[in-house]
Amino acid sequence: MFGSKLDIFKKEWLELVFAGRNKAYGAYQLRQTADTDTTKALFIGVILFLLAVSSPMILSFISSNTADDAVQTIETEVVLSEPPPVDEEAVIPPPIVEPPPPRVDQVRMPPPVVVEAAQVRDEEPPTVEQLKVADPGPKTVAGDPTAAIRIDLPVGEGPKDQEVTEDVDHVFTSVEVAPTPQGGLEEFYKYVGRNYNYPAQAQEQGVSGRVLLQFVVERDGSLTDIQVLRDLKYGTGEEAVRMLKRAPKWKPGIQNGRPVRVQFTLPIQLNLAAQ
Repeated sequence: MFGSKLDIFKKEWLELVFAGRNKAYGAYQLRQTADTDTTKALFIGVILFLLAVSSPMILSFISSNTADDAVQTIETEVVLSEPPPVDEEAVIPPPIVEPPPPRVDQVRMPPPVVVEAAQVRDEEPPTVEQLKVADPGPKTVAGDPTAAIRIDLPVGEGPKDQEVTEDVDHVFTSVEVAPTPQGGLEEFYKYVGRNYNYPAQAQEQGVSGRVLLQFVVERDGSLTDIQVLRDLKYGTGEEAVRMLKRAPKWKPGIQNGRPVRVQFTLPIQLNLAAQ
């Protein structure tokens, strides 16, 4: 009797079984290559299984690379026009205002001057008695005791009660207190996000970038003289001007305690992805 662990696929048994028979028969050849065929089939099955499991990840990686390659960047070259020439003849300087006389008499206090000895001229300074009723100054001026005290008028010679005039049309570029929107710039940019209508043509062209605007904040806080310094075209600049014309009034700029006209530059970032 043969043992319980008999392996009929060993080559010794194959030779015994097929002894005296036609070994060219298919069964003999199949048993000869059975181990090799089984190993090959196992490797092929494992490879096919791994491909089936990893195919979704491979397809996702290929599609993401294809999407990245499809992204296009549109660069727009903006050519700024030269500012108009300044007509110096049209600029009218403010009139020269003579200050009103002081309330108290003023006596001249001669300033010290270094000269040669031959050019020295004696000039007596005001006496103590004079300084009791008058103030020292660069020249002698008769005072007006009945004049009202005005802190907004210069002192010195000139017509009585002369008002100080100022150029109300002058536009400042730098002031003591800069103009600001109601609620601050952060709240104003929220207003821009709510009221700026992205032009349809700009959306079709995929335009994104920064539009630069310049305007004047008037003494009452309104926005005037709105200009586009940098435009992305396709209607982006025109829409920014329209939006600013409807914007609420700002807090005006302050110079010397008074509201003045101030020039302001405002960048607006357009992001198509946020639409």
